[in-house]
Amino acid sequence: MTTQSTQQFSRDFGGRTLQMETGRVAGLADGAVTLRYGDTVILATVVVGKEPREGVDFFPLLVDYEERLYAAGKISGSRWVKREGRPSENAILTARLIDRPLRPLFPKTFRNDVQVIVTILAFDGQNDPDVLAIVAASTALLQTNAPFTGPIAAARVGLVDGEFVLNPTRDQMEKSTLDLVVAGTPDRVMMLEAGMSEIEESKIEEAIQFAQASFGPLIDLQHEVAAATKRPPAQPLAKPITTTFDDVLVAVKETIADRLPAAVILTDRVKRQAFLAELGAEVATKFEGKYKQAELKNAVTVLFEKEIRRAILEDNIRPDGRAIDEVRPLGIEVDILPRVHGSALFSRGETQVLSIVTLGAPGDEQMIETMEEETTKRFMHHYNFPPFSVGEVRPMRGASRRDVGHGALVERALTPILPERDAFPYTVRVVSEVLSSNGSSSMGSTCGSMLALLAAGVPVKGFVAGIAMGLVTNREPSTEAGKPSTMKSYKVLTDLQGLEDFSGDMDFKVAGTDKGVTAIQLDIKIDGLTKEIIHDTFEKARVGRLFIRDKMMAVIPGPRPELSEFAPRITALKIAVEKIGELIGPGGKVINKIIADCGGKEVLTIDIEDDGIVTVSSHDAEAALKAIEMIKGVTSDVEVGKIYTGEVKAIQRDRMTGKEIGAIVQLTPKHDGMIHISQVSTERIEKVSDILHVGDKIPVLVKEVDKERGRISLSYRDALGVSPDKTE
Repeated sequence: MTTQSTQQFSRDFGGRTLQMETGRVAGLADGAVTLRYGDTVILATVVVGKEPREGVDFFPLLVDYEERLYAAGKISGSRWVKREGRPSENAILTARLIDRPLRPLFPKTFRNDVQVIVTILAFDGQNDPDVLAIVAASTALLQTNAPFTGPIAAARVGLVDGEFVLNPTRDQMEKSTLDLVVAGTPDRVMMLEAGMSEIEESKIEEAIQFAQASFGPLIDLQHEVAAATKRPPAQPLAKPITTTFDDVLVAVKETIADRLPAAVILTDRVKRQAFLAELGAEVATKFEGKYKQAELKNAVTVLFEKEIRRAILEDNIRPDGRAIDEVRPLGIEVDILPRVHGSALFSRGETQVLSIVTLGAPGDEQMIETMEEETTKRFMHHYNFPPFSVGEVRPMRGASRRDVGHGALVERALTPILPERDAFPYTVRVVSEVLSSNGSSSMGSTCGSMLALLAAGVPVKGFVAGIAMGLVTNREPSTEAGKPSTMKSYKVLTDLQGLEDFSGDMDFKVAGTDKGVTAIQLDIKIDGLTKEIIHDTFEKARVGRLFIRDKMMAVIPGPRPELSEFAPRITALKIAVEKIGELIGPGGKVINKIIADCGGKEVLTIDIEDDGIVTVSSHDAEAALKAIEMIKGVTSDVEVGKIYTGEVKAIQRDRMTGKEIGAIVQLTPKHDGMIHISQVSTERIEKVSDILHVGDKIPVLVKEVDKERGRISLSYRDALGVSPDKTE
């Protein structure tokens, strides 16, 4: 362990001080930085493997984002498990947020393990750790001997009352119509992630540039920290496993280069794969014993990808024969499945997604407990990507990080157009099953989910469609360390497919309506995008998105007027807040009795909100109506002069003589009243039981309510002579 003195560095960032400290903790890590912003404190550490990992054909970067409940002064609400468990959805999404802008800044041939761990030590409830984590991780990487070509900065931009806000607090974000995270440098964008309320593309471009204007001081700060604290490696990194690959590439190119253009223009994927397999077998036989088989296989792939890029840039030829700005053939169907509340099948080329909507009661909302918040979520989108969708065999181990990320992207895209809870009190869950994938399955899920919502009759406020845009560039690497490459030419591709994703430089997903964008997500493989490329992409994405939307609207132009017959019917009513306790009753006695009397939990559910909104959900209209009447009875005060239908519960007797003097009638689950014998009949009677019996349901008129003594006087005699329109 190298002993270092504690050093502190700081800059102004969005009107608050961002402070970095290094040298105090995590001395055995290759890089370690503690960052404080407000009272939010995070620790970013990096460890770099000393030897390349054998047998991998990718850069093994692992990013972990560790939420700690103690950071927010919390103990887990679980009765049985008090320590942190598997990462929350927010932690998974944040880990992806950190990974995506860092990964392109390493050489593609680097094979040493690199692990970045960001641990949240303190959270002040206002300053989100996610963008800070990107800055801290970039700084910690600079301290190591890894071939990282950063640094990069990151910021969140909000839009409050028409004005951009840099790194808005949580209170400000509640009023914001934009949640945009930008990572990069002052002149290049490395990553975008955003959800928003139908904002025009030009406004988003302004927001991106607003964020980039703040990056300079953060970049300078990271260079300052790295210059003062770069840690000497325990031993030099081994050379990457690339010593012979250049020779392999030259040899393979001489053998198959003249036949690669024919492979690119083969639009049938099966035939193309067979053709490439033949080329691979040929070079494997020719160079057997001279080069490693893995290197030969990789060389064929690299050369094929280079030919795809050349064909696009020079000949305007895409692998499936489309024009640069052409959308693949679309397939749009709704009502695919019986009994489910809404379903749709959306196809775009070979990508096919089945989306299914389920409508539930308010009580079906997801409970969320994380370091940052304890809340509920009424709209959920879940994305499944089974191995058969890409013709593979692999174990199914639950949702991957990618599945979680894609599901959240669709959720952000559709949330702005969902009806308000007051108008549509349902909990909504959409599941997208990817049945076949050849690029842009997340945007296929967006379109499929939109169609399924319409088929389910959800009264949405807009019509969302999504599209993924690709990029192929011709770049000249910079000769100056730390400087980005020079962009000589580029082509933006509409509706990205798999081959173009693997061999291209960008996956830029844009979802929105005709009014504006609702969600974006940008991943790149190069050292940044210029504002010209971003502008060009937004414009082409808008055209493609609206083309797809029009095709969808031709099949189902709006939400069905009625919900599915299999969806529960929900009725909402408002009660006084002070009546909530009475409705629930001691230990839930009153509300549970209402549910039991109306058929039980299998028939209906009742949800009570803190603001007095009570919702009754049931497939049985009669049971729901009965429950509503019982709720009104419990929460409404008995009014003098109104007629109620009540049940005779007992014949009242005089304690001394034992004579019948009246009848006790239950008006509501919480109100009983008494009919005196003189109010039973217009004629004189000796016994109440001559006319009334226990269990009789009779109309009664409320004569008097004595709240102080808790007595209600009733008349059966007078009720019989009152017109029905005055009854309760």
